Amino acid sequence: MTEPIQTHYRTCNLCEAMCGIKIEHRGNEILSIKGDEDDPFSKGHICPKATALQDIYEDPDRLKYPVRRTVDGWEEISWDDAFDEVVENLTAIQAKYGRDAVGIYQGNPNVHNLGTMLFSPPFVRTLRTKNRFSATSSDQLPHHFAAFFMFGHQLLLPVPDVDRTDFFLILGANPIASNGSIMTAGGIGNRLKDLQRRGGKFVVIDPRYTETAKRADAHHFIKPGTDALLLLAMICTVFEEDLVDLGRLEPFLTQLDTLQDAVKDFSPESVASVTGISAETIRELTREFTNAKTAVAYGRIGLSTQAYGGVCNWLINSLNILTGNFDEAGGAMFTRPAFDLVGITSLTGQVGNYDRWRSRVRDLPAFGGELPSSVMAEEMLTEGDGQIKAIVTVAGNPVLSASNGEQLDQAFESLDFMVSIDIYINETTRHANIILPPTTGLETEHYDLVFHYLAIRNTAKYSPALFDKDDNQRHDYEILSELRARMDAKNPRPTRGKDWFKRLSPRKFVDMMLRTGPYGAWLYPPVEGQGINIHTLDNNPHGVDLGALVPMLPDRLVTDDRKIHLAPDILVKDLDRVRDDLLEKSSAQADGYDLHLIGRRHLRSNNSWMHNSRRLVRGKNRCTVMMHPDDAEQRQIDSGDMVTVKSRVGEVYVEAEVTDQIMSGVVSIPHGWGHHREGIQMEVASEYAGVSVNDLTDDQRIDQLTGNAAFNGVPVLIFK
Repeated sequence: MTEPIQTHYRTCNLCEAMCGIKIEHRGNEILSIKGDEDDPFSKGHICPKATALQDIYEDPDRLKYPVRRTVDGWEEISWDDAFDEVVENLTAIQAKYGRDAVGIYQGNPNVHNLGTMLFSPPFVRTLRTKNRFSATSSDQLPHHFAAFFMFGHQLLLPVPDVDRTDFFLILGANPIASNGSIMTAGGIGNRLKDLQRRGGKFVVIDPRYTETAKRADAHHFIKPGTDALLLLAMICTVFEEDLVDLGRLEPFLTQLDTLQDAVKDFSPESVASVTGISAETIRELTREFTNAKTAVAYGRIGLSTQAYGGVCNWLINSLNILTGNFDEAGGAMFTRPAFDLVGITSLTGQVGNYDRWRSRVRDLPAFGGELPSSVMAEEMLTEGDGQIKAIVTVAGNPVLSASNGEQLDQAFESLDFMVSIDIYINETTRHANIILPPTTGLETEHYDLVFHYLAIRNTAKYSPALFDKDDNQRHDYEILSELRARMDAKNPRPTRGKDWFKRLSPRKFVDMMLRTGPYGAWLYPPVEGQGINIHTLDNNPHGVDLGALVPMLPDRLVTDDRKIHLAPDILVKDLDRVRDDLLEKSSAQADGYDLHLIGRRHLRSNNSWMHNSRRLVRGKNRCTVMMHPDDAEQRQIDSGDMVTVKSRVGEVYVEAEVTDQIMSGVVSIPHGWGHHREGIQMEVASEYAGVSVNDLTDDQRIDQLTGNAAFNGVPVLIFK
């Protein structure tokens, strides 16, 4: 008898957009994946990535059971043997060399998975190492840095209220391709159309004429790495032309005079030649922004992954605050999520920290309990006390996603032991001694802890697993819990209070946090007849709409004085570096490297493992180096030519794409490619190998203030 066709509703967790999807299936056979029109947040929007959920589930290259690397290749082993070998090696190395001899790296997919989000922190604490790294310092640390010093909590990240703004200024971001980033906005294209239909406008500042720029009311090219100067000039204009409007924020603002004094030397006229944007344009843009009924400035990867990322994010917040567009409808606002990460961590004092310890080799400060990922390779390769001898990687591929991938390749190869929690044998995990593969995607339950928190509207949604795992598979939280238990058994230490991670499953943990949260069944008035708990979400498989963002200040602030710090000393001091590097040394070339490299994002790509989905990589070659016709003509390069791109740390051989959609002097290569390395077992990705932009990015190029990698603006040269 043929099984009936069934429908499953869930959130796609392959990027930040939280799009609701509808999956039709017959038993374990997926028949279709479509957008869920009844999802109150995404309203039926879907992008091509969602279909990859099926590809991952069915991928013959995906690991399901532990494997061990041997001289004869990979062999499957039991979970008990794998756990025994991992714990024995990690504890032995720490006993011989010290706790910091074991490092851990957590990749971007961790924040997209409920199990790792909840259960990796207690496992990391069990390792008791200072050598902690993650993708945070590759793409978003400046956001957290500015939030910590301005608002008192590293997770107090304001998001643009896109649905109600009249003027949207987008700097170094391409939400049409990314679906939003540090701005969860399913169906952002439709939201931007709605903005224009209601008489508003949006403007894009970017060195490339991006997919978002093509839809914008205006686009301005800017030289990579000079966004801080543009923002300084706009704030200078706000003060000069008496455009400051603090509104109701004035009673809980400090350091306004300090900020005004700090920006006074950065007039539009003084920065125009460096940024490539005229003084007249900067002043007119500032006036448009301040004269709009509501407005919001938003910056992302182009600003965060440059040498002045911390300053840029501080200045964006300041521009929104000074113009009355902060914590107000249509401006930059804080969310009120049902699972309230900020509320919980504020109560427990886990608001963030800075410079509690430093890296051994380069003496860079830790932020939020992690060291910059750019120092990871040198901490493995440099001999001496505290050298990393073993590492744990969790859902990460830093060989392709962190600076100087070739050096990381060498570093991982040099280790005494390595274990990876991952579903693929990829460019990084091929170096592991043991790989522990978790279930993934459709086999897991899901609640977006991070992206509900970053959403442009308050919603809540729980997705149960669609398919059961088999008896010999393990969920990510089961792997992390077992490793933690065995590590603790080897090195017992006292615990304080109840250990909820030993008592609760992810589902029960979410239920407890929902019940005690701002819409919870225990504390607050009911929503649609009952308070929010896990059963509420079970009964609403499309999700629950909790309303538009609402003003949260001053109650949401966690600074000691419960005020916004407009001009933190550590950020103001960094303006000396901005002034010295950009205004006084801007004409100098970097040892003959006459072009500047930036990255780019594509709608059908996010993390490197998505390149093992044929439907996401087929078609025209996307891994090209974009360059302006003038730069190509000088080098006698035509579209389709194979060219060498060289930086201080390496070189790649890649197809040229000549286009006027990038400014002269700038070239662009997308991230996540480079699947040519020996030993990976990802058939489709190897067929569409491309080159890794991170074989060119320089581990020594960072934002000196925050430690974030400076991927954008890397000096390169190109030749045939």
